Amino acid sequence: MSGQSSIIIEAKNVDFLYSGEWETVTPAVSGISFTVRQGEYVALVGPNGSGKTTLLKLFNALLIPSAGEVLVKGISTVNEGMLPEIRRSCGMIFQNPDNQLVATTVEEDIAFGLENLALPSEEIKKRVLEAAATLGLEKLLKHPPHLLSGGEKQRVAIAGVLVMEPDCILMDEPTAMLDPAGRHAVLEAVQQLHRERGIAVVHVTHFPEEAAGADRVAVLSEGRLVVDGSPEDVMTGLPLLHDLGLRGTTAVELASMLRQDGYPLPPKILHDRELVDSLCSLEQNS
Repeated sequence: MSGQSSIIIEAKNVDFLYSGEWETVTPAVSGISFTVRQGEYVALVGPNGSGKTTLLKLFNALLIPSAGEVLVKGISTVNEGMLPEIRRSCGMIFQNPDNQLVATTVEEDIAFGLENLALPSEEIKKRVLEAAATLGLEKLLKHPPHLLSGGEKQRVAIAGVLVMEPDCILMDEPTAMLDPAGRHAVLEAVQQLHRERGIAVVHVTHFPEEAAGADRVAVLSEGRLVVDGSPEDVMTGLPLLHDLGLRGTTAVELASMLRQDGYPLPPKILHDRELVDSLCSLEQNS
């Protein structure tokens, strides 16, 4: 899907400056030009305070640029009359799912956005059941959301976005508060939507392994885009990552240490399996 060319999000030389008595005068985002195409999976990484969440909110029109322009499917986010369509096209998933759960049952929560669109009840029910099935929530539809696990809550939040039939899902560290099992379930659900439905994803994460699974990785620092490329290129660039206080995947870091110890490993090992296979090959040829 990532080869498709339709542009979903386009940022043109965007600045954003938080204003207010207690805010810094340094722009949170500065000079960002960036596109997300239909079916792409883009990871956004960077140190705390680098502008990642601000950029997501600009994409969703929760914030409006101080300078420059953000277009969602060709619609400028300054167009207030089109905000419902912009936010339908680019649904937002926050770090804490409790911020998005508003109803007394899972079923009502998933349907919330559709109810606001005043769709026919049969259409709402159909979409809710389809989203619940996709995300493995069928048996939880009558449950109160506050009794669910963190991973289940996050899947409900994703279902609430999915029923709106978005072109892109914007995720702000959606697994940061989850245990490993919850992280795996949420990521698998999103990756399935990406693979099977061609939904674009912009995923802010501080987990290198999550970024390594994307089609593209963009690195922000002090509000600026410093590199944007393939995971193989970006996540193996340890000098830049380390300078920013970031790290590569476990495989990247181990491979770097082994090379320093004289092991002739390939230059762009990214995943655990690649490292294991390379080490086995060295052993067999020794």
